[in-house]
Amino acid sequence: MAGPDLALARLHQASKSYGKVRALDGVDLKLRGGELLALLGPNGAGKTTAIGLFLGLLRADGGTVELFGQDPQDIAARRHIGVMLQDAQLPATLRVGELIRLASSYYPAPRSVQESADLAGVADLLKRPYGKLSGGQQRRVQFALALCGRPKLLFLDEPTVGMDIEARGKLWAAIRHLVAEGNGVVLTTHYLEEAEALADRVCVMAKGRIISEGSVDALRARVAMKRVRCHTQLPEDIIRAWPGVVEIAHEGDRLCISTEHAEDVVRRLLALDADLRGLEVRAAGLAEAFTELTRDDSVAALQEAA
Repeated sequence: MAGPDLALARLHQASKSYGKVRALDGVDLKLRGGELLALLGPNGAGKTTAIGLFLGLLRADGGTVELFGQDPQDIAARRHIGVMLQDAQLPATLRVGELIRLASSYYPAPRSVQESADLAGVADLLKRPYGKLSGGQQRRVQFALALCGRPKLLFLDEPTVGMDIEARGKLWAAIRHLVAEGNGVVLTTHYLEEAEALADRVCVMAKGRIISEGSVDALRARVAMKRVRCHTQLPEDIIRAWPGVVEIAHEGDRLCISTEHAEDVVRRLLALDADLRGLEVRAAGLAEAFTELTRDDSVAALQEAA
């Protein structure tokens, strides 16, 4: 099994521009075996460009790009990757089993059609024409095509878009299975709870640079925001006026207060509401951390410190 420190692919001081737009600005990034890396960032952050370099679809203007120690455009290296892009155009008239069999034929030692279908949860769709499937079913078929060649490194771009909760859970289980086998997985997603549930490492990009990299817990620890949840009789307008209160929301019959001064908020709640109950304080989730880190002033400060 590949160790978590094994670099399957890497960018070193990679840069890429489109005219006057600097899409990547000296990025260093390693993709490792036995690990899922969530690559996050707002639109235009450089995620798609970074993945394009790894896949050999783009050439870097500067720096180096390696895929299994080789040029990403080398066919010998590309045989070890699987790709599930956000947009896929597949022949609508071919049956699912035919599509998997066709994709498998491009690899030297692929999984069987049945194994690929079982892993992706499409075994019941093998005889169905691709064009007759729902959007979520088509995404699961695309996942089967991405893993059929036994890739050591799998790139998943928004893999669960269009899936229902049950299908998403099955795909998460399949991804965890592949990582446990020692494969590397790169995930881009706008569902931050997906990254929080799956990622061993999170890399946040903004304006062509990496502004934060580490575990989910390490990323959350960089943000002072906390959530205070409780049942309280105090009017929202009073709480909203307290120093440090950023946002108030309802979660069922509980009030959720987002604040950078959780201790002060808790003291005020206890002092002013004798019937306070269900008090709970939590650190920021990945969503709050991501929002805070990618604010324009935060990005500027992090880049100046780099």
